Amino acid sequence: MSIYEITALSKTYPGQTRPANEDISFAVEAGEIFGLLGDNGAGKSTLVKQMANLLRPSSGEIRLLGKPVYEDALHVPLHVGYMPQDGRALNSLTVAESLYFTAHLRGLSRRDAEADRDRLLEQWDLGALRNKSSMRLSGGQKRLMQLAVAMAGAPPVLILDEPTNELAPQRRRHVWETLREHNRVHGATIIFITHDAIEAEKIIQRVGILRDGRLVALGRPSDLKRQIDQQLRLEIFFASTPPALPDGLTPQQLDVGRWLVYLERRQVDGVLNALSHAQIDDFRLYSATLEDLYLHYADATT
Repeated sequence: MSIYEITALSKTYPGQTRPANEDISFAVEAGEIFGLLGDNGAGKSTLVKQMANLLRPSSGEIRLLGKPVYEDALHVPLHVGYMPQDGRALNSLTVAESLYFTAHLRGLSRRDAEADRDRLLEQWDLGALRNKSSMRLSGGQKRLMQLAVAMAGAPPVLILDEPTNELAPQRRRHVWETLREHNRVHGATIIFITHDAIEAEKIIQRVGILRDGRLVALGRPSDLKRQIDQQLRLEIFFASTPPALPDGLTPQQLDVGRWLVYLERRQVDGVLNALSHAQIDDFRLYSATLEDLYLHYADATT
């Protein structure tokens, strides 16, 4: 069953000529973990704001559980837990109040809302902050509170805009593990935005990749990766100048002393032979990853 059905969606902001979203169509199925990847400015946040009924499309349609999202102002809030990049609307409430009132507004009784609040405080390690004003939280603390608020009242759908921004590595790992478990136990449909394809690969079941406001790839990562599976990823580590490689291969710098080359399987022997005579510290050869898939589509020319 489709949870979301998006058809020919376009959005152009007032005063702009270039659309933020252009002719986007896809569906999100019940119980799946769906990731939206794309560079900054690709149109990801604009898209999910329309899915959360916070923006009206310029044209096209969005249906949630078979019903247009803008027909009933309560339809989306009752079914969707939305985590924006900025949660200023909760600044006047404490952490505990934010969780309690959200759960209660989503239909839980007072007693059940209190129990849900306490469960979420423990799940996201927010107990010590329960009486702290939301506006006084650090960036990472606020992200965890926003995640907990999105999950308050157990909505069947979560839409999360960059859920791991500003979080330390161990916290990011906890977020992905908790979301995966929430999906497994409760069957929740999870839609999230990220630009970190490496982290997303741990949880994602289906992916949509946006470039310049258009959906340029859609499907299961394993299926999409087969389209570029003739390419291998070679990371080269060295302290001095890049090693000379066979004609047609140009290394792309990832970091100081770390370079990336994409090559065909038929080129492996020649490249490894060239590296054996170069002053390199190390090299690693991989098959295609979700990050490679993202770079392939996000960087492709139109």
